[in-house]
Amino acid sequence: LPLPVPVPVLGLLLVLAGRAGGAGGCQLPAEWRPLSEGCRAELAAIIVYARVLALHPDPYGAYNYLPWQRGPAGGPQQGAGDLFYSAEIELLCDQAWGSMLEVPAGSRLNLTGLGYFSCHSHTVMQGYAYFFFLRMDENYILLPHGVNFQEAIFPDTQENRRMFASLFQFSNCSQAQHVLSFSSDWEIQEDNRLMCSSVQKALFEEEDRVKKLQQKVAALEKRNKQLRDRVKKVKRSLRQARKNSRHMELVNRKLSEKLSSAGGQIPYINSLKQENSHGTYLKI
Repeated sequence: LPLPVPVPVLGLLLVLAGRAGGAGGCQLPAEWRPLSEGCRAELAAIIVYARVLALHPDPYGAYNYLPWQRGPAGGPQQGAGDLFYSAEIELLCDQAWGSMLEVPAGSRLNLTGLGYFSCHSHTVMQGYAYFFFLRMDENYILLPHGVNFQEAIFPDTQENRRMFASLFQFSNCSQAQHVLSFSSDWEIQEDNRLMCSSVQKALFEEEDRVKKLQQKVAALEKRNKQLRDRVKKVKRSLRQARKNSRHMELVNRKLSEKLSSAGGQIPYINSLKQENSHGTYLKI
């Protein structure tokens, strides 16, 4: 039978639908960057390779709710149907290197927090095997650990087996013959895995440096635009001042011409004033 593949696809569709909803609480942080599975594996608290033995419906609780159905714990979950469930899983190998779970292969565990949520999904199918990123809460309940807001459950495919081959001690695996073929380059994979965090950190630091430089460039461009605007205003004022100066020169020239043309009439006007003033004196 072909392995089911709707888990990442459905999760992506739900995330995109949540983002399209705007204020639905699905927006990632502004500084978010995608991490590779190898890098996220370093940060995951528990990693197990396990088969799902049974699925059980989960009641409404702290880990199983939708935003529009938030209410008192244990209350009715109207319209949720079978969206939320828990799974009984059996470990096919010991937990991965560095995991915090101290149980051997063959152990059976209960995993909750599964189902179809508003912004993501953690889904499995009975009878299939998966690689799980898990965490344990303060009440020792196992939950999917979506490191960096990314996928926490990986189907048992050839590609995923190759990707996680360096994490497990295959001598204790019940299906070692299926996974062991990918462990020949274990040391190389382990070296790459240990280098992943430092490389990712360096990439983030470089991104931050580029971001700061871009902000400085944007600030300088804004300042340059302000200076250009000021220069334009000064040039505009200078042109207006020159225009006013030429206008004043024209007015002064015309006034001078009028005064010069009227200069010959001034003695006649003065004589009239003298005659009028003499006649007035004789009358008195």
